[in-house]
Amino acid sequence: MKIAGVSGMIVAGLALAALVIPAAAQAPETERETDPLVLARLARWQDWKFGLMMHWGAYSQWGVVESWTLCSEDEPWCRRTMDDYCAYKKAYEALPRTFNPVKFDPASWAAAAKAAGMRYVVFTTKHHDGFSMFDTRQTDYRITAPEVPFHTDPKADVTKAIFEAFRAQGMGVGAYFSKPDWHHRDFWAPEWATPDRNVNYSILKYPERWQRFRDFTYRQIEELASGYGPLDVLWFDGGWVRPLPEIEAAPGHFVKNAKNMDIDMPRIAAMARRLQPGILIVDRTVTGRYENYRTPEQEVPDKPLPYPWETCMTMGDQWSYKPGDTYKSTRRLVHLLVDIVSKGGNFLLNIGPSPEGELPPESLDRLRAIGEWMKVNAEAIYGTRPIAPYKEGRVCFTSLADGTVYAIYLAADGETVPPARIALGAMAPAKGSIVRMLGVKEPVRWELSTAGAVLAVPAKAVSNPPCRDAWVFKLKPAGARKGGGS
Repeated sequence: MKIAGVSGMIVAGLALAALVIPAAAQAPETERETDPLVLARLARWQDWKFGLMMHWGAYSQWGVVESWTLCSEDEPWCRRTMDDYCAYKKAYEALPRTFNPVKFDPASWAAAAKAAGMRYVVFTTKHHDGFSMFDTRQTDYRITAPEVPFHTDPKADVTKAIFEAFRAQGMGVGAYFSKPDWHHRDFWAPEWATPDRNVNYSILKYPERWQRFRDFTYRQIEELASGYGPLDVLWFDGGWVRPLPEIEAAPGHFVKNAKNMDIDMPRIAAMARRLQPGILIVDRTVTGRYENYRTPEQEVPDKPLPYPWETCMTMGDQWSYKPGDTYKSTRRLVHLLVDIVSKGGNFLLNIGPSPEGELPPESLDRLRAIGEWMKVNAEAIYGTRPIAPYKEGRVCFTSLADGTVYAIYLAADGETVPPARIALGAMAPAKGSIVRMLGVKEPVRWELSTAGAVLAVPAKAVSNPPCRDAWVFKLKPAGARKGGGS
C-alpha cells in the first residue's frame, strides 16, 4: 500500500456530489471509459460491496511494514531496527531464502472469506520491494526461485493457488501489482543512493534505462493477464509512478511529483484487455481513463463520491502481518461496512497472513462473526445503491431499484439489543408501506410522527435479537415487486 500521508488529504478534499454516478460521466470527454465490457464489469463490481485484500510476502517473517523499511524517507513507516542501512537492506533482500509458508492453505482462506460474505479478493502479487509472489520469468526474485525453500511445494505459485481457490468459491479475483520495484536495477540503480521512493536517476539522461524498466513491468503484467485465469481487476499501487508532474491526492488537491515516471499505462491496458476483455484497471490516484474506480485508503468519505469507489482498510493496525496486532472489533467492522455501502462504496478489508501461511486466529474470528451478521442482513448490502440522506443519527440507508429502502440501525456502545422504538425522519415510510425487521417474522408496526415516523420494534426482537451490532428494517412501498437484495 501507499502509506504516505495522502489518506488524510483524501477526506479533506471531499467536496462531494449527492449521488454516485459512473466514473465515465465525470472524466473529460477524451478520458471517458466507453468499453461496454468494462462498464458492465464495473456495475457488477459495484454490486459485490465487500472484498478481501491480503498483503503477504517474505517481509511477513519480520512482522515489519511491507517494503517501506527499505525506503530512506523520514516517515514512521520507514523506520528500521538497524542503524546500518546497507546491512539492513542486505538482510531484508535475503528473506526469501528463509520463506517457507508450509501451512499455506488457500482453500481455507477462500472459504473463510466466502462465509464472511465477501465476494472478491485482491492479492498482492508484488509489492514495492519487488519480490514477486508468482512464477514470473522476468526475475529470480520470486517465490518459485530455487533458493526459496517453498519453491518445491505444489502450491509454490501462491498467486495461482489463491486465485484458483477463490474462483472455486465463485468469487471475483483482483491482482494487486506495484508499479515501483525497488529491487530492479532500472528503478533503483545500484550505482547511486536511494534517497526516496522514486527512480534514483535522471530518466531524461538515461531514457533507455527507464524503457527497460517499462518493458519489464509490461512483461510481468502480461504474465499475470495471460497465465493466471480470468481476472476481474488489475489493482495498481504506487501512484507516484505516473506521467504527469503532479498527483491528485484527492479531488482538486494536487501534490508535486518528483519525476516524470511514465510507465505507459495505455500500452499496458491495451494488452491486458486484449488478454482479459473488460478487465477493470485501477491506476490509483492517477485519475482518468485507467482508474476505473478510486480507492480512499484507511478512510471513509463523509458523503457519497461522484464516481465508483472502494475504501481499502486494514483489519488490524498494519497491512502486512504483525505479531500481536490489534484488530478492529466485529462491531466496528460491521459498522464500517454499513457506512461505506450506504454511501455507495465497496469495502476492501485487508488481512496480513502469517509467515507460516495462515490467517491470524483473531482475523478468522472477525470473519466468522461478520458472516453471522451477513446471514441475516446481506440483502441490505449486495446490489444496493445510496439514497439521500444516507444517514440520520444512528440509522444508515441503502436502497433497491424498486423503491425498497433498508434502514440500518447501528448499535451504540454497550447496546446489545435494539431499542423498542426507532425514529425515522426524511426516510419515513410512505403510506401503505410494509416494514419488516430482517431475521424477524413478525411485521413491524409503525406510525407517522411530526418529525417523520416511528418504528415499534417487535418485543421478541428486543428480548432476543436476530443478530448483533446492527439491525436492519426493510421499508417496502406498496406495489413494489416481490423479492429484494441481489
